[in-house]
Amino acid sequence: MIDEGDGKVTKVARPGSKRALHQPSIKDIARLAQVSHPTVSRALQFSPLVNAKTAERIRKIAEDSGYRASAIARGLVTRQTRTIGLVVTTVADPFTSEVVSGIEQTANDHGYSVFLADSNADPEREKRVVQYFAERRVDGIIVTSSRVGALYLPMLSQMRVPIILVNDQYPGAFVHSVMIRNLEGAQAVAAHVAGLGHRRIAYLGDQFGYQSDVERFAGYRAALDAAGIPFLPELVVHGDGKPEAAMRAMDTLLALHRPPTAVCCYNDMSALGAMRSIRMHGLRVPEDISVTGFDDLFIASYTQPPLTTVRQPMRRMGQLAMDHLLLLISGEESEVKIRIDSELIVRESTARVKPREPQQSKGKILH
Repeated sequence: MIDEGDGKVTKVARPGSKRALHQPSIKDIARLAQVSHPTVSRALQFSPLVNAKTAERIRKIAEDSGYRASAIARGLVTRQTRTIGLVVTTVADPFTSEVVSGIEQTANDHGYSVFLADSNADPEREKRVVQYFAERRVDGIIVTSSRVGALYLPMLSQMRVPIILVNDQYPGAFVHSVMIRNLEGAQAVAAHVAGLGHRRIAYLGDQFGYQSDVERFAGYRAALDAAGIPFLPELVVHGDGKPEAAMRAMDTLLALHRPPTAVCCYNDMSALGAMRSIRMHGLRVPEDISVTGFDDLFIASYTQPPLTTVRQPMRRMGQLAMDHLLLLISGEESEVKIRIDSELIVRESTARVKPREPQQSKGKILH
């Protein structure tokens, strides 16, 4: 039962009863709350135009009365489905899962549902999934680690659905995106290693030419230049962002006449592979070689030793993407490219360079 505030009590049908077959309408809720029909509609859609206390009271009345809005009917009136399409490269990626959590939390807070699809890092599949979401009339689309990027431009004029990219791998003249300041983050971690006295600092990058790798490599180069360290192409190798390929890349570095004393990895997963390769060669981290990562995934503090890395506020990136998508959906202006600061996290995988003792090998003295 609901007390209407004037001494009258309205009975609400219990679920499963015959009366429950007739669900309360917006008019019923408006009468109980003593407000207009549009006010009820706005409150149930979490509109900021309704006073917070009034909106909360209306939603409480709707919940107590068993009101269930019809998404189809609501969509016919508002031309909105209160749904968001979310495209990820793979749900198994720790970075992606944190970004998704931020998106879902913000979407749910504003009364939106999120439909999730996996592109498997395939550009053609990514475009098909985006087109599918647009045809299903979602209100907006978010794509993480896009392999398509600027190619969405000709699609936008046809779909008329706002799209925001998170950590776009091929940015260009795209309209809206959220991305970390890769160059500054990579420069900070490489400068940290240089500050520990390392001069032979390697870069273990990604072979696919993604924008994030291009910017992180540029940050690495900038740190070397600032420290007066000559750039040596032999100290640059590439994996694919995963541990297995990083192991092979690290093997290449360790086979050099003069191996590096430190290696800056494209991401934390690559750092895992590099550290394993170093151990398999009978060397130690950081006593023999310092290792850094990028991302600060949850595993970074549990490696042995814990990994020095660059923290990306992954959940915050997801929240920002959803916040700005909501602005676009409502017809308001939003920033075109949002860049987020990173944070250097120093742990035990980096240490001051240890002078190497000369080794006799094949009649030569190695230094």
